[in-house]
Amino acid sequence: MVTDPIADFLTRIRNAQMAQHRIVEIPASNVKKRITEILYDKGYILKYKFEDDNKQGVIKIALKYDAATKEPAIRALERVSRPGLRQYAKPADIRRVHNGLGIAIISTSKGVMTDKEARAMNVGGEVLCNVF
Repeated sequence: MVTDPIADFLTRIRNAQMAQHRIVEIPASNVKKRITEILYDKGYILKYKFEDDNKQGVIKIALKYDAATKEPAIRALERVSRPGLRQYAKPADIRRVHNGLGIAIISTSKGVMTDKEARAMNVGGEVLCNVF
């Protein structure tokens, strides 16, 4: 049993990148699917596929690496809000990640989105993770 599925999601991606795997499989949920879509839209992963296995489903993520240096596109994945200490932010208080070079993924009343989208829509919420 996993107590923090989002932390497990981020850890699986981190571990796969350290081992230089091309593909990582993660148990699916709606929040994880949306986080995966955001990572794809922002260019942090190569591609993804949602598969149904007659249970909860699986997300297959193709990780992205630099062709010359073999460095992963995701430099760091940080879990911000944890089950023991939730972190919420108002639209004005959402911090920029690495001076705007990274993204924060936020769960709002309008859905899961990036920090820039949340500021533009003037909504706050729970800061799930930082990616840069």
